[in-house]
Amino acid sequence: MTTGSSFAAHHRANVRVGSILIRCVRFDDLVAFWQAALGYVPREPPDDGWVVLTDPSGTGPNISLDRVAEDRLPPLGDLSRVHLDLYTSDQPAEVERLLGLGATRYWREYGPHEDFVVLVDPDGNRFCVIDKPDES
Repeated sequence: MTTGSSFAAHHRANVRVGSILIRCVRFDDLVAFWQAALGYVPREPPDDGWVVLTDPSGTGPNISLDRVAEDRLPPLGDLSRVHLDLYTSDQPAEVERLLGLGATRYWREYGPHEDFVVLVDPDGNRFCVIDKPDES
């Protein structure tokens, strides 16, 4: 196991699982299912096939649902239907720490208002590091 640079090994983690993202075809069914299954509530009303469900107690990670047209849903392995969104208040430092631990950058073009960086873990799984204050 590679531990990366001394910065990565000695820097205190300032990242947490903020959301587990699920890409889905049956958006309305999944919103209802996960609300009932977990007792979660929408952070904001669903908007154009996107919603973030939150734990009312504030202890669990969010569940984010993203509607994808069935014919546009990539084959498994091309784009994960489920991935982690890691929240941090210090995105540049956390991205560097994770790169030092063996993650790699996933190349993509970012829009001017996107608050995330896509990385790939050592086994090829994508995840996002999101610039987010310590609040939910």
